[in-house]
Amino acid sequence: MMTSSILNPLDFIPRIPIGNWVDSIIQALRTAIGPLTRVISTVLSGFMGVFSDLLLMIPAFFLIIIISAIAWKLASQRVAVFSFLGLSLIYNIGLWEESIITVTMILVAVFISLLIGLPTGILSTRYEMVHKIVWPILDFMQTMPAFVYLIPAIFFFRLGVVSAMIATVVFSVPPVIRLTGLGIRLVPEDMVEAATAFGTTDWQKLTKVQLPLAMPTIMAGVNQCIMLALSMVVIAAMIGAGGLGAVVLRGIQRVDLGLGFEGGVSVVILAIILDRITQRSKDANE
Repeated sequence: MMTSSILNPLDFIPRIPIGNWVDSIIQALRTAIGPLTRVISTVLSGFMGVFSDLLLMIPAFFLIIIISAIAWKLASQRVAVFSFLGLSLIYNIGLWEESIITVTMILVAVFISLLIGLPTGILSTRYEMVHKIVWPILDFMQTMPAFVYLIPAIFFFRLGVVSAMIATVVFSVPPVIRLTGLGIRLVPEDMVEAATAFGTTDWQKLTKVQLPLAMPTIMAGVNQCIMLALSMVVIAAMIGAGGLGAVVLRGIQRVDLGLGFEGGVSVVILAIILDRITQRSKDANE
């Protein structure tokens, strides 16, 4: 095979051991925060176990009725009917327990993402330094392939549902931070100035003016967070997340088209229900 005789100056530059540096940092962090990760694992696994057990204790028919009623209240009659029929189909094909596990992981991940994302987004509008630090990090996080998030989660939390949950939180939190900050920044300046003229405190200005006016944008971030969490929960089946992602993964491993299709359809049903409910909630705030 012919090789080029032209010298490439880049060949003379020593290889930069980025991978080795990252491995060293991860190992050092793993040693330093080992006790903390064990506490987080215990709390998260216990909370998720209790939450999923409580949902499974409710008879499937009554839980479907409750979810459909919530969909009717927050979205529309059509969404409620779709929720009832879709969840009934999931129960009929024998994937109810897996769906409950998936929903539990999504709700817990979204809850943690909101706890982290909303304050961070607010701080980014208050302090320019926070904004300059956080925004490049968000750009980096949102361009990183989803599978990459599984690697550090495994290092810190081992294989299992906790590592899958941590990866899901890290993957789904950026839109909450970004759209919370964006929504507050888009509040008309004259509204803020009017609130200041009436002698409101910074806290009153935030809670009575900025957050209510920014709520449609914030809800768009919550909607994106839920969708990202659902997609990551399915991917995280590769590291032991369980739920519907595990069903899809078994279908791939066994080349079982029927099983994979049933798991995929169940994921789609959950995604549509969650998307329509949060989307209509966003529209109601506009």
